[in-house]
Amino acid sequence: QVQLVESGGGLVQPGGSLRLSCVASGNFFFVNAMGWYRQAPGKEREWVAGSTSAGTTNVADSVKGRFTISRDNGKNTVYLQMNNLKPEDTAVYYCKAGVRVELRGSTDDYWGQGTPVTVSS
Repeated sequence: QVQLVESGGGLVQPGGSLRLSCVASGNFFFVNAMGWYRQAPGKEREWVAGSTSAGTTNVADSVKGRFTISRDNGKNTVYLQMNNLKPEDTAVYYCKAGVRVELRGSTDDYWGQGTPVTVSS
């Protein structure tokens, strides 16, 4: 069983910073790509940032220059450093990971429960 648990969300003023964390736990062989998505009220879920297991990263144009994704493979953890936050960044942020449970098995996607981020003065 694989679990992804996010943390670090909260209320922050415009221009502030937050750091989200997502830990993958359970019985599995390997964690492949990990990434962050967000869903604002009344909108569809959108991709924010991603990281391969080798450390190649990418972020959406809407957050480029403000958000940074990183990961610690030894801890099966991915982070999202969010700086210069804007009200339009308000959303529930979800972690997704591609996990291979068994050595010869397939890689399946798992989602966390989400952590809310509110940017408001």
